[in-house]
Amino acid sequence: MTEPSTQQPRQSPPPPAGSGVTVPLDSTAQLLTRITAQLGTQLSLVSRNGTRRPMHRTRPSEALRPSDTLRPSAAPRPPAAPRSPDAPTLLVVAHGSRDPQALRTVLALLDRVRDLRPGLDVRLGHIELNRPLLPDTLDGLRGADAVLVPLLLGRGHHVKHDLPAAAAAAPAVRTRVAAPLGPHPLLVEALYGRLVEAGWDPADQGSRSAAVVLAAAGSRDPDSAQDTRRTARMLAERLGVPVVPAYASAATPTVPAALRALAARGRHRTFVASYFTAPGRFASAAAGAAPRTAALPLGAHPAMARLLLHRYDQALSATAPSEMVSLLASA
Repeated sequence: MTEPSTQQPRQSPPPPAGSGVTVPLDSTAQLLTRITAQLGTQLSLVSRNGTRRPMHRTRPSEALRPSDTLRPSAAPRPPAAPRSPDAPTLLVVAHGSRDPQALRTVLALLDRVRDLRPGLDVRLGHIELNRPLLPDTLDGLRGADAVLVPLLLGRGHHVKHDLPAAAAAAPAVRTRVAAPLGPHPLLVEALYGRLVEAGWDPADQGSRSAAVVLAAAGSRDPDSAQDTRRTARMLAERLGVPVVPAYASAATPTVPAALRALAARGRHRTFVASYFTAPGRFASAAAGAAPRTAALPLGAHPAMARLLLHRYDQALSATAPSEMVSLLASA
């Protein structure tokens, strides 16, 4: 009969944390050490906004950016579309306004875009009146790729001339210029939502006394007017009542004139839909002419965030990356 050996078995050092190898736990101290190491490894893979970092992009430390600030949300975020870590920057180009509410509204819209596409670099540039101005934002993107998505509703001077000119003046940035937001069904979704908020009753569909004036900024460019009329037709199909486009400048009819014309036709239950991306002088003038509460500007409506990303994706799929590419998808 063999006697049991009095020599203690030799212990192997524990494998590195995260290696996937299981070893017996010899003491409480070993257990705590392994748990601490594994937690450190896992936490290093989590960014400040709560999303998991790709392994190849994990760094020991990163400077906190304003876009990393967490914003309370009442509902879980939808799954993010898979994006390459090197996806071009989405540069939203807003017009700019002296109304302080305009900038706050645009920033809230950009937060919605970031919620829908975590990890995508989303920046802002203004054509005028507000900072950051578009040339300054482009200057901060030297050596990078960017898609300029106009926060504009139709084909006008800014889309056709100002944005391509700004892109051409920034040769250190490889750029594409996306199509304007309208016309598009997502705009109709946002307009409809704002009208309901203002008191539009879906039961008014088909009513002989109801109508809507689509109040827009106005432009001398015939393509811009055509885009507004097309949006009005799409909204009329959704509401089941006449929708008349009217303008705050550069085109006719004006909002008050359109309201008078509808009243002469027996359309006394009229609403004003604000075809503006943010508050401003024109939106306030249109609201002042409304016989009842006017709908709010499109602003940070969820459909607007989805539409910005749609135009961004459209521009990316329209052409392969190359040096200094500028695309106007709807020209």
